[in-house]
Amino acid sequence: MKKITAALSFFLLSQMIFAQPFTASDTLRGSNGPGRSWWNVLKYDLNVNFNIKDSTINGYNIISFEVLPGNRSFFQIDLQHPLVIDSAIVDFGYRFKTKQVFNETRSIVTYQRRKLKVEQHGNAWFIKMDYLGKEFDRAPVFDATDTAGFKPNLTIYYHGKPRAAKLPPWDGGLVWQKDSLNNPWIGVACQGLGASIWYPCKDFQGDEPDNGASLSFTAPDSLMIVSNGRMKDSVNNQDGTHTITWQVINPINNYDISPYIGKLVLFGQVYQGEKGPLTMDYWVLDYNLEKAKKQFQDAPRMMKAFEYWFGPYPFYEDGYKLVDAPYLGMEHQSAVGYGNGYVNGYKGRDLSHSGWGLKWDFIIVHESGHEWFGNNITTKDIADMWVHEGFTNYSETLFTEYYYGKEAATDYIVGVRKNVQNDKPIIGKYGVNNEGSGDMYYKAGNMIHTIRQIINDDTLFRSILRGLNKDFYHQTVTGAQIEEYINKKSGKDFSKVFQQYLNTTDIPALEYKKEKGKLWYRWTNCVEGFDMPVKVYNDKNELQFIFPTATFQSAPKTISEIKPDINFYIEIKSVSEK
Repeated sequence: MKKITAALSFFLLSQMIFAQPFTASDTLRGSNGPGRSWWNVLKYDLNVNFNIKDSTINGYNIISFEVLPGNRSFFQIDLQHPLVIDSAIVDFGYRFKTKQVFNETRSIVTYQRRKLKVEQHGNAWFIKMDYLGKEFDRAPVFDATDTAGFKPNLTIYYHGKPRAAKLPPWDGGLVWQKDSLNNPWIGVACQGLGASIWYPCKDFQGDEPDNGASLSFTAPDSLMIVSNGRMKDSVNNQDGTHTITWQVINPINNYDISPYIGKLVLFGQVYQGEKGPLTMDYWVLDYNLEKAKKQFQDAPRMMKAFEYWFGPYPFYEDGYKLVDAPYLGMEHQSAVGYGNGYVNGYKGRDLSHSGWGLKWDFIIVHESGHEWFGNNITTKDIADMWVHEGFTNYSETLFTEYYYGKEAATDYIVGVRKNVQNDKPIIGKYGVNNEGSGDMYYKAGNMIHTIRQIINDDTLFRSILRGLNKDFYHQTVTGAQIEEYINKKSGKDFSKVFQQYLNTTDIPALEYKKEKGKLWYRWTNCVEGFDMPVKVYNDKNELQFIFPTATFQSAPKTISEIKPDINFYIEIKSVSEK
């Protein structure tokens, strides 16, 4: 490993003292360190050539950025082995003030283009500012009023044979596949590994390109290339290849940027949504066209239900697409990957074992739900991925409720509890690129459902869901912000509820006993101070709130036995069972 700057060395040491067994590479990837914090990504202009014969790629990414306060000694750019950065070039400007001319002081900007020094440290590459000298620190040009919209940009040229996906989308990378007619079929699935598995970027979830991305991909002209946003250009290169450019206007997660390359054909519709006409385009392999026309009827059904619960689709400007993908599915913003085999359920199975999961296509519903939770609202740190997956898991229940009623929704959410592992906490370790338990899906979804029962006002609950997507529109957030928002808008303090379900592997147990002719109950298996109210059936078979604490208390006279509302994700224990 080459020499590391003093600022970075101190940062890594301070982050790792209490972070074992995490490595320096984990910290570099998962934190907003000194090579990232001083610049804000504004836009990616990504240009990639896909060489199908040898599974290699080459190209460049022009990163427009805004200069922020901080030590500007180096950029950290992420690009994973075995891909290689060839060179890095920065375009910047110096500002010099002239003497007064006609009673005003004029500013002259000189633009310069410099090749910078590149050092590799594992999957992180340090682009050093050595060649810029003191002038860059003294007078960086990033004021649009003085420079007619000029922003500095960094161009990274690279090439190599990227990691091929082993089991996409879970163990991801580049997907080099063949369709059933032996035609090339290419995609990318990289959420877990990160976008730097196939292109150079600031691979940090907390910094999305504010102004979107221009995506230019080159492949054989016999294949269609589909990506996020809207098609802007198509050029025949007169060499058996063509380059198609797609434009994304809205901020976008790094891992959401994705090409789909294959024998794809288009059909679609215009959906009249809450914000007006929305294009819903469907790109499918040519031989799947008739199946898709039938199966994709779930897409407008999804849009209607989710706009009701969550508010307007967040990316009207970029449209909505479903695209045949050579893997199960992925929430690629405005270009959702579909690979569910044109059957209902999850590859034909009902994850809830209730029957309701076979009424609709799991991938269309779940992956599209991420357009609101994951793509519109994005967590800064992957340790908080419960915000993405918990709410999106619950979107399946809300979809079921919208079309089949509350009883069906209850059957579904209770049914998926069978999939909870309680192996480790849902929230991972911050700052080291660490996800928590896979229970971020089913357990976090059930936590949200339990919170809904405590709020006990579906109109208010729906307004909170819609408010989250409005007030955090196109933002990156922390899990704590989401918790605080729910507390504030509901008027209830769910702090202990979040702590219990997200930070422990214990399910709260409502323990009861009968003593001296009275019924007693309390919470056990809980964090200190846990006092969550819960609904139980009284002697008239009506639901009634009780308010247990960690200390035994007697039940109201209206309740002679404990029969809880199954909508609460809890356990029941009698003292005799201990």
